[in-house]
Amino acid sequence: MHAAERLILTLSCPDAQGIVARVSTYLFEQGGFIEESTQYGDPDTKRFFMRVQFTLEKNDADIRAFEARFDTTIGAPLRMDYAFHRASQKTRMLVLVSKHMHCLNDIMYRYRTGQLNVEIPAVISNHPDARGMVEWHGIPFFHFALDDGKQAQEKRLLEVIERERIDLVVLARYMQILSPALCNALSGRAINIHHSFLPSFKGAKPYHQAYARGVKLIGATAHYVTTDLDEGPIIEQEVERVDHTLTPDALAHIGHDSESLVLSRAIKLHTEHRVLMNGTKTVVFR
Repeated sequence: MHAAERLILTLSCPDAQGIVARVSTYLFEQGGFIEESTQYGDPDTKRFFMRVQFTLEKNDADIRAFEARFDTTIGAPLRMDYAFHRASQKTRMLVLVSKHMHCLNDIMYRYRTGQLNVEIPAVISNHPDARGMVEWHGIPFFHFALDDGKQAQEKRLLEVIERERIDLVVLARYMQILSPALCNALSGRAINIHHSFLPSFKGAKPYHQAYARGVKLIGATAHYVTTDLDEGPIIEQEVERVDHTLTPDALAHIGHDSESLVLSRAIKLHTEHRVLMNGTKTVVFR
């Protein structure tokens, strides 16, 4: 008897009748035990999205054969974009940071206490400030300054991504705009935290802009990185109610908490394969 392997199937395809039945029947016939199943049909795009978590008592060779049969019998005929993921496999995550370290600190704590199913082979920054914090956690820190220009700096960054087989890049208040080439190379696997409740108050000093407008809500937005600045598909958001008594610094402190929370939630959702791309939007199965 083989130990049960927990697998996650994520898929999207043109919507049609009977998709759930065909997937569930296949898993049952192959000895799969479904633990969790969620699905959504988008009436606008006419696409169907599904996430199934299940266990299977098969060895590696049997699992590969199981996946190949799925493609032949269901995946290809239904024109599915799909993937099987092993739940036990940790996501290899690279963190980029500048001088604001509240999001990085939150990630480090959750990583150290096992709240995120990730490995962090490296942290990269365009400033040296975070070195002590990162190395205290036993993680290699790289200071890639912009002295030789943006192109040279991004080349070094890509070398780390390839060498360390990085699955996910997280911009934890990394205050540099990625080049279009790098955005395209990281499509669907780079998450940014925006220090505002998008789409309002973009750019520098968002809390000062919010203060000047007398806002009653502030927030943070985690989204995938695209070539359109701060316009990528949104994964997670949070808002906090505020009032006229708060100074810009007080707003910033509240906002920093929201940023940290929202980014960690987005990382968790992504690494648990609960986020599926739907054009300029996402489908998030919680």
